[in-house]
Amino acid sequence: MANSPQSKKRARQIERRTDVNKARRSRIRTFLRKVEEAIASGDKNAAETALRSAQPELMRGVTKGVVHKNTASRKMSRLSSRVKAIA
Repeated sequence: MANSPQSKKRARQIERRTDVNKARRSRIRTFLRKVEEAIASGDKNAAETALRSAQPELMRGVTKGVVHKNTASRKMSRLSSRVKAIA
């Protein structure tokens, strides 16, 4: 348990950051899920549109430190290849 004033303050800050990061991660997952659903439905136009809107959201997660850069790149790469594969 935090005892010193500084450690109490840090605990409060961590709590706030955790909430913000949780919201960001959830938002990213929502965008990725929309791409997945468009791919599953087989609608190439919808999938491309969803992918274009998901990319900046994913990269914003990288700059904010919520997602690792390589993880975001890997997800984008795999999703874009799946979108291209739609006939």
